[in-house]
Amino acid sequence: MQDPGARTGCSLATLVRVADLHLEPLSATTVVAANSLTLKPGQEQYAVPVSHAEAEQTIDPEGAWPRVVLDGDEVVGFIKGSFDEHETRPEFRCCIWSINVKASAQGKGVGTFAVKGLADEARSRGFSKLTVIWDGGDEGPEDFFLSVGFVPEGETRFGEVIGALAL
Repeated sequence: MQDPGARTGCSLATLVRVADLHLEPLSATTVVAANSLTLKPGQEQYAVPVSHAEAEQTIDPEGAWPRVVLDGDEVVGFIKGSFDEHETRPEFRCCIWSINVKASAQGKGVGTFAVKGLADEARSRGFSKLTVIWDGGDEGPEDFFLSVGFVPEGETRFGEVIGALAL
């Protein structure tokens, strides 16, 4: 019998692992755990790019999409997206604002699961492209974003990479 993950490059163990995960809206019950996720050493500096801090002031609360990734009852990740078709900057119309995965859960499909969930939501809202901005660096998120299909398509004025994922 062929491994069902062979076509996607995922192992059967990864597929089973992801099957145990679920997304929930950020709530009073999960916000403390989401804010307390412990990243791997050196990753904190990549948590929120400078351009996000600048642009986040203009986020439409109606278009914000904060979700936690739960493994059972444990918060193991957080992703915050935004949807605003009227945003003048294309990189912020349909984007990932932030994504954090607990250090002990990294490499187990949690981040990929979160990005897929956000991409599915974007597709359901009629978007054809999801963007993300990241800083380069040895411990930065570039390898992760490239591995889930983002393609660099430019830079911010701060020198951060703008990546796009076709939906």
